[in-house]
Amino acid sequence: MATQIQTVETDSFSMDYFQFGQGEDVFVILPGLSVQSVMGFADAVADAYKLLSDDYTIYVFDRRKELPTDYSVYDMARDTAEAFKALGLNRINLFGASQGGMIAMVIAVEHPELVQKLILGSTSACVEDTQMQTIEKWIQLARAGNAADLYLAFGEAVYPRSVFEQSRALLSEAAESVTHEDLKRFVILAEGIEGFNVRKDLKMIACPVLVIGSKDDRVLGAEASIQIAECTDAELYMYEGYGHAAYDTAPDYKERILRFLKQESTVKRL
Repeated sequence: MATQIQTVETDSFSMDYFQFGQGEDVFVILPGLSVQSVMGFADAVADAYKLLSDDYTIYVFDRRKELPTDYSVYDMARDTAEAFKALGLNRINLFGASQGGMIAMVIAVEHPELVQKLILGSTSACVEDTQMQTIEKWIQLARAGNAADLYLAFGEAVYPRSVFEQSRALLSEAAESVTHEDLKRFVILAEGIEGFNVRKDLKMIACPVLVIGSKDDRVLGAEASIQIAECTDAELYMYEGYGHAAYDTAPDYKERILRFLKQESTVKRL
């Protein structure tokens, strides 16, 4: 049965999401920046996270539908938290990858009552100019309407070389379905990363944290994950050889998440 896309409505916006699994506990995934919405790949995501589906009801959220022209990561986080509340979600196990991790950190800081455990994959608490260089190249390609080169540049940056070469034809094929609206949306979301800095607030995160990074992250860099772990007293694991998108490429990534979720929780002292 195909995974159904649903929409949560609030007073000021609507947001698509999908859910699967039948566990009592809630596990929420906030995906990273992508050329096209992850909603179009719901079945693949459900299959990738089937290991967790017996123990958790899993929600995957998109960004809001009606994007303002200026839309920062902080705005994304506040809207996502509002969507959680509209659905009655609280004390969730929250996983954010890349930009999704940035959103997750803001939610954990501003709404500690919502987050029971926090997992951060290949993300950064403070986006420096050097980290924006790759993202700026993506923005330029999207502004130029060059979906084919954007997909290839994106894939080359986030995947290990071997995975990228194997996926080159699929990326080019996917680019053929990219619309002008997809590119416009991508630019707004990508630009929202610039200037993001929540590092000084990380000490306010009270829940247990797992940080999973990659030593060969060519988008945000390995040091970004290490710094988050140091600031939050988090459990840290660094992959090597799986690139920025280790959350997609590392074969034991979901097992690592599940082990962390099953650990006895201890509330950190602020």
